[in-house]
Amino acid sequence: MDVAQVKAEILQLRKEIRRHNRKYYELDAPEISDYEYDKLMQRLKDLEAAYPEFITPTSPTQTVGGSARREAGKLVAHDVPMLSLQDVFSREEVETFIADTTAKLGAVEFVVEEKIDGLSLALRYEAGKLIQAVTRGDGTQGEDVTENARVIADVVQELVDAPRYLEIRGEVYMTHKDFEATNARQERLGLKTFANPRNCAAGTLRQLDSRIVKERRLSMFVFNLQKIEGAEIQSHVAAYDLMRRNGIKIIDGYAVCKTFEEVWRAIEAIGTRRETLGYDIDGAVIKVNDFAQREELGATSKAPRWAMAYKYPPTERETILRNIELSVGRTGRITPTAVFDAVSLNGTRVERATLHNQDFISGLDVRIGDTIRVYKSGEIIPRVSGVEVSKRPEGAAPFKFPETCPACGHKLEREENAADYRCVNPNCPAQLENHLLNFVGRNAMDIHGLGETSIPKLIAEGFIKTVADIYKLQGRREELLAKKIFGLAKATDKILAAIEESKQNSPAKLLTGLGIFGVGSAAARDLIGEFGSLDKLSNATIEDLQGVSDVGEKTARRIREFFDDADNRKILAELKEAGLTMEQEQQIAAEGSAIAGKTFVLTGKLIKYTRDAAGKLIAAHGGIVKSTVSKNTDYVIAGDKAGAKLSKAWELGITILSEDEFEQLLTSEQN
Repeated sequence: MDVAQVKAEILQLRKEIRRHNRKYYELDAPEISDYEYDKLMQRLKDLEAAYPEFITPTSPTQTVGGSARREAGKLVAHDVPMLSLQDVFSREEVETFIADTTAKLGAVEFVVEEKIDGLSLALRYEAGKLIQAVTRGDGTQGEDVTENARVIADVVQELVDAPRYLEIRGEVYMTHKDFEATNARQERLGLKTFANPRNCAAGTLRQLDSRIVKERRLSMFVFNLQKIEGAEIQSHVAAYDLMRRNGIKIIDGYAVCKTFEEVWRAIEAIGTRRETLGYDIDGAVIKVNDFAQREELGATSKAPRWAMAYKYPPTERETILRNIELSVGRTGRITPTAVFDAVSLNGTRVERATLHNQDFISGLDVRIGDTIRVYKSGEIIPRVSGVEVSKRPEGAAPFKFPETCPACGHKLEREENAADYRCVNPNCPAQLENHLLNFVGRNAMDIHGLGETSIPKLIAEGFIKTVADIYKLQGRREELLAKKIFGLAKATDKILAAIEESKQNSPAKLLTGLGIFGVGSAAARDLIGEFGSLDKLSNATIEDLQGVSDVGEKTARRIREFFDDADNRKILAELKEAGLTMEQEQQIAAEGSAIAGKTFVLTGKLIKYTRDAAGKLIAAHGGIVKSTVSKNTDYVIAGDKAGAKLSKAWELGITILSEDEFEQLLTSEQN
């Protein structure tokens, strides 16, 4: 891998990790397992270690977690930074940590304990009374959730053997039993269920209503002394003794160890019992016991040097694959899902897992009837890790994607340079909501008031089945009011007026809204600029379409197939009948202008004009501005650092003008 590839991978990893940090810490909606996240982070650490010149202060390897959410509660600075832990995944890495620490400090005691999977919380006590509870946030400041913490049964409100000031750190979590009860309640109320206990605990702790927190029965283990005033505590175990005397719930079953062998046995013991626990853990933590030795080792900006977290490999179970179901996503992507005999993973019942795409299925050679291995690392998303081929039933056939969409019967296409199959039929019922959102969006018809709230209602109530039905809503005003789709009369009339106004939009915006796969707003402008109207575009051949810059053979074929489809022709006829603009407005040529009807392309950095100003000047003199160079281009105005467009103009023999030559052309008289 060359240096440019390394840098590109580092940038991509940082972008992906930051996105997952936001999903995990701020939105409480993780998409990948802890194990998969840890692997991404480890890869980034390895690359930065090999290429330290690419390390930046803002890299996820140098920062902690996510940011605090301002809407959940006021932000509070941490007196002691709430750092994360260095993660390791092998016996060898643990042994290296123990050996290095012992070499630096001499005799060392280590404490090994469960790593609870929840949300970190700091509790502050003054004169024995709980005064504040703060989430970890970004490690330097978090959210004040004191009122919510007060209704957690495990949070002690008043200490019996209190120092002057005490700050402790723990993990708020949800037991499997309480998680199941909460999801059952959500289902009864018709509300969305939670994906896993950690997600539920984090979202609950940030609720603005403490009654919800109390109802969902959160729990808490305390695992660290952050700060103490008015008493001398020398070690982690001594801090636990103090907490125990005050009724504080500490992590159960910790072990004090002096050698690597003792540490590893303690890690294995936790791993053995984790399946029987009533809550989720995602590893084991190894800490230096003595506080003075911790001070000597110090910390990086992200993690203490006196502790580390060992992450267990995913727990796997064997089960029988009964079916592979195909579903059509909102964007037309086909997702295969394995349906298998239910198994218990990390305390939850699992009977479905994603199979990603055809390449993944073929790579594992997964067949219906196979004995498969399923895991759920990090208690998030079930995965299929492999197949027990020796247990394959006779006659089990390789699985192949169908040629047509399971929702609409349209031919499926495999995405270029990708493993996904997609239904490109914009009228596919499974994609209707997404298609309508695209149609009314800013880059397309830009209909204010129609969006993610109202469109699902319009679909559910049967008002809209195609984009053409949007323009029939005016005639159904009373029904809309009766069902309160948009609210009261004033809001309804405002949206209906916006729909009416959108009829004046350019045909390029309409073409963008039609949702032809591969035709975005830029391509739509070029196509309408080339053909002038939707009618002419609908009659263009594949060869004609490929004559438009950046329209390749595949996109040209999709456009042709779109206009050949009878349902699409019907929709276009209804849109035309509704009064939408189908033809590009022609500029009225300025009298005596030398450029009336001529086509211009602007490229490079202009000195005398902005692109917008030059375009308006050309239009005012009856000319036409396009974004791409083709055989039909009359002039190219080239500024500084002109690139590919200038090269193409040379190839096609098109007249190239400087800004001075352009001005001379404007002032010349027609012969």
